[in-house]
Amino acid sequence: MTSEVRPLLEQLVAIDSVNPDLARNGVGESEIATFVADWLASRGLTVELQETDRSGRPNVIATVPGSGGGRALMLNGHLDTVGLEVMPDGLVPRVVGDRLYGRGASDMKGGLAALMLAAGDVATMGLRGDVILTAVADEEFASIGTTAVVKDHRADAAIVAEPTSLAVGLAHKGFVWLEVDTEGTAAHGSLPDVGVDAIAKMGPILVGLEGLGRRLAESEGHPLLGTGSIHASLIEGGHEVSTYPAHCRLTVERRTVPPEIEPDVLAEIERLIADARRGDPALRASVRTTFSRRWLDGRPDQPIAQALMRSYEEDTGRRPDVAGLGYWTDAAILAAAGIPAIAFGPHGVGHHGATEWVDLPSVEVCRQVVAKVATDFCG
Repeated sequence: MTSEVRPLLEQLVAIDSVNPDLARNGVGESEIATFVADWLASRGLTVELQETDRSGRPNVIATVPGSGGGRALMLNGHLDTVGLEVMPDGLVPRVVGDRLYGRGASDMKGGLAALMLAAGDVATMGLRGDVILTAVADEEFASIGTTAVVKDHRADAAIVAEPTSLAVGLAHKGFVWLEVDTEGTAAHGSLPDVGVDAIAKMGPILVGLEGLGRRLAESEGHPLLGTGSIHASLIEGGHEVSTYPAHCRLTVERRTVPPEIEPDVLAEIERLIADARRGDPALRASVRTTFSRRWLDGRPDQPIAQALMRSYEEDTGRRPDVAGLGYWTDAAILAAAGIPAIAFGPHGVGHHGATEWVDLPSVEVCRQVVAKVATDFCG
């Protein structure tokens, strides 16, 4: 491991960049964006701060301009982290052996550090194609950062440095969030002939969700991603003990794999409601989608995947693992915008948890491999 990885990553982790849409006291990405921009400018990159649709939450767009005639490669990493509630000392980086601990160390300031160092490495190589580093806001919530990137910037391929443990992440799952509502009739608890319990009416739907989950787990699934899944995330209803609840809301998350898409998921839940209504014709229930993200389904024969696998083997002497990821990444937004994207990043543990760390030697491997990919892909 070079001497550059640890100090850079310590500086990144020490900067508070908690996403304000996830935590009440989140400060956002402004300070870390300024730090990243200044660091990259000092390495000779052409740097701009790109405004997103949220004031004070910019992206960093840093470019190593090519001489012409080569392919453009985008390097994508996010600046924001989840909150500090379960990690009150998360802004104090701590190194034990090869592990650097702290909030965001793995998700994904370790990957961001690798991309920054790799971009600095190729800045003086005279490549024919552009290398564009996009350090983005808000991946942990609504991805306003990468959404802004694809409006203004194009590339022939992209690497997203999420923590893949140095596996080539060709595919990842998508998700659909839904709300199911059941309606009852409010009445005093002493009036069972009047009151209709909206919470109890949700019961058959919950049973149906459990059955759907079993059927999904038993389906054939995707070769890299396995099967989709579904779970009840939140339930709320009623306002006092002695009153029949007039309304109940169930929030559901459905993790999707190719070829499952949002309309199919919505239809699944509508069928569950229809099944419940056959047992209870008076059931009043509805479902709506609140948010969804499509999966990523890349191919190993894509030029960027081939370049990454070659570069990894040249650097380490062994073939990389090829993986499907259970979590969602901004690679799906890039791919949907016509930029073939794969995930590749260091090894880390504890994303969103109380103990989070990244393996420092794997950050250095990621840096070296990404720099090799740039020379291979961009020419």
